[in-house]
Amino acid sequence: MLDSSLEFLKCVNCSSKLELNAFKHEKEIVEGILECTKCSKQFPIIDKIPILWGDFSLYLSSRKKLSGQLYQLIENSNLRKFYKISLSKIKQFSDDRTDIEERWSLIYQNSKSAKFYTEIKKNIHSIKKSNFVLEYGCSIGIMSSFLAESHQMVFGIDRSFTALRYAKKVHKNNLDYVVADFMSPVFGKLQFDLILALNVLELTEPIELLNHISEQITNGYFIISDPYDFDRGTQSVKKPLDEISLRQNLKNLKFKITSKTKIPSHIIWTLKLNPRAVLNYQVDLVIGKK
Repeated sequence: MLDSSLEFLKCVNCSSKLELNAFKHEKEIVEGILECTKCSKQFPIIDKIPILWGDFSLYLSSRKKLSGQLYQLIENSNLRKFYKISLSKIKQFSDDRTDIEERWSLIYQNSKSAKFYTEIKKNIHSIKKSNFVLEYGCSIGIMSSFLAESHQMVFGIDRSFTALRYAKKVHKNNLDYVVADFMSPVFGKLQFDLILALNVLELTEPIELLNHISEQITNGYFIISDPYDFDRGTQSVKKPLDEISLRQNLKNLKFKITSKTKIPSHIIWTLKLNPRAVLNYQVDLVIGKK
């Protein structure tokens, strides 16, 4: 975690300021604990990545394999003590998400050169340089790292520690990542000039996410894309959107859709699942401005 990120991160429990107790520091904070100045909630920093999850034990309970991996990464005795206490609060492990998060991290690594990203980058070039940029569902940091080349400060949020650990291999003084739930108030009331949410609408209730993001933009741009692939069985969202309802919801939130993205698009996004299989999506891109 960058030292400068402390200024912007907030307690996801009560939105108050966080204090840092750093245990290991190199170019950035490698290990430490963030503690809320109001409610005393604590959040670990492990291998440079802050995990701002409302219930850290709950986060670990659905990632049994990862929980063992994280423990092996920790060097500081105080952080190990905190981690053991968190593990002791787990009553029962649920379905392990570790393998699927590792698999998708690898798929994105193998698909970094997809033309989809080139198309998104072209559209971003037309947007003025921003002070604060946020990407939801940043995964391995393909777009976040690109944005950091021309914008002042860029943050990426994702649920996958595995993906962010890969993203952190690229160090930039204006780029940082956080493990967090999309709907949590990671940055309090901070307003962003540009927010990206690429192909993530199946991960949380779309309308709730749009409302949440709208509150983070007073004067700026919102870039969202999606293939509208909401079929996740019991994990499917309750109120999926399509290309028409997405645009209408953005208009209701006072976003003006750019002329280039008023008409639904079909951008090819190819994901290399393995040496013998690829997944081809046709993705719709929408850019809104307030």
